[in-house]
Amino acid sequence: MWNDKNEDKIMDISIVVPLLNESESLQELHDWIVRVMDAHHLSYDIWFVDDGSTDNSWQVVEALAAKNSAVHGVCFRRNYGKSAALNTGFEKVTGDVVVTLDADLQDSPDEIPEMYQMIKENHFDLVSGWKKKRYDNALTKNLPSKIYNATARRITGVKLHDMNSGIKAYRNKVVKSIEIYGDMHRYIPVMAKMAGFTKIGEKVVEHHARKYGQSKFGISRFLNGVLDLLSVVFIGKFSKKPMHFFGSIGILTVLLGFFAAVWLGIQKYIWLTSGHTAPLITSSPYFYFALMCIIIGFQLFLAGYISELVARNSPNRNTYLIDNTI
Repeated sequence: MWNDKNEDKIMDISIVVPLLNESESLQELHDWIVRVMDAHHLSYDIWFVDDGSTDNSWQVVEALAAKNSAVHGVCFRRNYGKSAALNTGFEKVTGDVVVTLDADLQDSPDEIPEMYQMIKENHFDLVSGWKKKRYDNALTKNLPSKIYNATARRITGVKLHDMNSGIKAYRNKVVKSIEIYGDMHRYIPVMAKMAGFTKIGEKVVEHHARKYGQSKFGISRFLNGVLDLLSVVFIGKFSKKPMHFFGSIGILTVLLGFFAAVWLGIQKYIWLTSGHTAPLITSSPYFYFALMCIIIGFQLFLAGYISELVARNSPNRNTYLIDNTI
């Protein structure tokens, strides 16, 4: 593919592979990708992002790069997480279509050409793989994954069966328009939609059992997934206008306290006008409820004001320490 404007060749596909202690699978994955790309006459480059591996994964990447000029690598000084690895890879890529693959050989590079065609011919912004038949533990992975994906679809409106699939294809402008941090890699489709890329597709992909090593994700990923879902929804709606969230709740809370206080005043007035001895206002639970609501409401309003100041004055910066770049 050629760019008519400047006559510089544009790579068809850039492949980003985040990895952590996957030295045994890298050569096989590389050879598999090369076979598929050559068979379909696609120009490509591969970016291996080593997320602080403690085995010899980086040495394997260096050896691959020495033999194949299409191979590039980034090595983090320590482990930052998959989101950081993907974000750094997205900053490096130049391909017209960007594909992500996990390094454990559970994602099949054979899926790449068809996903590429879905982007180019069907004009999808993003195509996510759907591992309809999984070779994972049914109790610890498959069932929680189904619950998680159903919840994510309901809350975000992004209708994908496998939100966290490792194999995805994107238009280049999609990955250049989003910033991934924390553990937000689970919600890249949601972030893409919030950035205005609404044509999101899905493809059933082949899933393979893990051949080498073991999973890097423990039981904590389920709790983190829920928290990250709430975060991405909040950030998508209120990152530029936090006062709309905190201020609205704060005003409602203050009003609730105000009406509770008014009710106390009405009760006091009724007792006094009826000739009875009125009980102390402080003896009523409504007094403490009203006081609590008013205090919390003003605190929420103040939190919204401070958040507005922070949002308007915080630059976006990446702080990943990169040890090596090929």
